[in-house]
Amino acid sequence: MAEPREPQTGRTDGEIGTARDRVENTTPRGDERKALILETALSLFERDGYEKTTMRAIAKEAGVSVGNAYYYFASKDHLIQAFYDEVSDRHVEQALAAMRPHRDLASRLSVELHTWITVAEPYREFASQFVKNAVDPNSPLSPFSPESKPSRDKVIAVHRHALRGSTAKVSPEIAENLPDLLWMHHMAIVLFWVYDRSPGARRTRELVDRTSPMVARVIGLSRFKVVRPLFREADKLIRDFLLPGDEPAEG
Repeated sequence: MAEPREPQTGRTDGEIGTARDRVENTTPRGDERKALILETALSLFERDGYEKTTMRAIAKEAGVSVGNAYYYFASKDHLIQAFYDEVSDRHVEQALAAMRPHRDLASRLSVELHTWITVAEPYREFASQFVKNAVDPNSPLSPFSPESKPSRDKVIAVHRHALRGSTAKVSPEIAENLPDLLWMHHMAIVLFWVYDRSPGARRTRELVDRTSPMVARVIGLSRFKVVRPLFREADKLIRDFLLPGDEPAEG
């Protein structure tokens, strides 16, 4: 008999969890349990697919009550948000290390994007969930939403590091806002990766290798005063239409 469809938010009757559960949720053991639930969910998403994985299955595999699983993650969508955060953290750590030997901007951008692909590749089978969230204007899990700002800011910070550690000549007038534009390049790569079915994301990696030098060359044009207004307008368009509410970076 098929398992009843689970609620998307909150917990159902009988899944409230024990008093002992609620106490442990506030302890270091609770932090470990939360990490275990997320790790288990990602493993099941990879093995069984996102749609087929239920919160009940995640709880059973993790060895916790269903109510406890819902305590930490109100729905599978909230697990996806936690997944964003997890991937962002791994990406930041590995990208900063991988960029260290490089000073050419194109190489640093390429290394940063290849690192993201490597970190995210094990989860490509349920990556269509990214698109579902991205196209829903009301979803708090959209990459453009205020709720996704912490993860977004982590990636933008990596781009800022890529710029500042490179030999690229960038006008100080636009340097602080360029990482936001680079984030849009990053998002274009992510979208292509979602639909890429080539082994090991080969075509996405080829796209990275071909577009990173192009992006670096365009950025190099910023040293010409006549081009700078185009960068400023592009940044304004992103903030007005895609990231309303985001404040420009400060020096």
